[in-house]
Amino acid sequence: MRTDVTSTDDRPGSTARARTAPLPLILLLLLGTLATGCSMNATGDTDDLGYTPATLGVDEARTRTKQVSSEVLDMIGLPKAPTTPGGVSASTCEQDREHLFATRHPWSVYGVSDEELKAGFERLRAALPDKGWKVVSYGPNKSKARNLELTADHGKEHFAVNAELAVGGTDPRRKSLLAVTVVSGCYRAPEGTDLNGLY
Repeated sequence: MRTDVTSTDDRPGSTARARTAPLPLILLLLLGTLATGCSMNATGDTDDLGYTPATLGVDEARTRTKQVSSEVLDMIGLPKAPTTPGGVSASTCEQDREHLFATRHPWSVYGVSDEELKAGFERLRAALPDKGWKVVSYGPNKSKARNLELTADHGKEHFAVNAELAVGGTDPRRKSLLAVTVVSGCYRAPEGTDLNGLY
């Protein structure tokens, strides 16, 4: 598969461009929990999904995931707010650890007022459907703080995003932020790729 890349910046605000085949549809159930949507039958073929995982190199998959993160950041609409610099991790899919892997990109927006973070969260919720995303859950989560949280799937691009709004706390050590995690489904690594030691 050909992928055109113009940036390798790890920050979600970077604007790497990549063309890839559709990826498997997944659902981010909880912040940090990845349901890859990769199931295998006894013969090693994907089943009950109606797709074959796209073949993509690990670095190219990371670049595509960063691009999706950048698009989510644009929807939040806080260009002056700093973001955490975390990179994109990759891990094997348990159904076929020799050939299938998925990516995950957690990051946060912070350093602005609670009101700005709330407005950014609502902009994201409003913008997602117009960009092809389906919001599958929205409301207070089960944390002690009952933070507002949403999860959305992209029907065409086959990514999922989870966003959690953590504002209004009384502990001065905990800063207000909007935490985001973007995850992919399973990709098939190119033939000959060693997936041992992914990070």
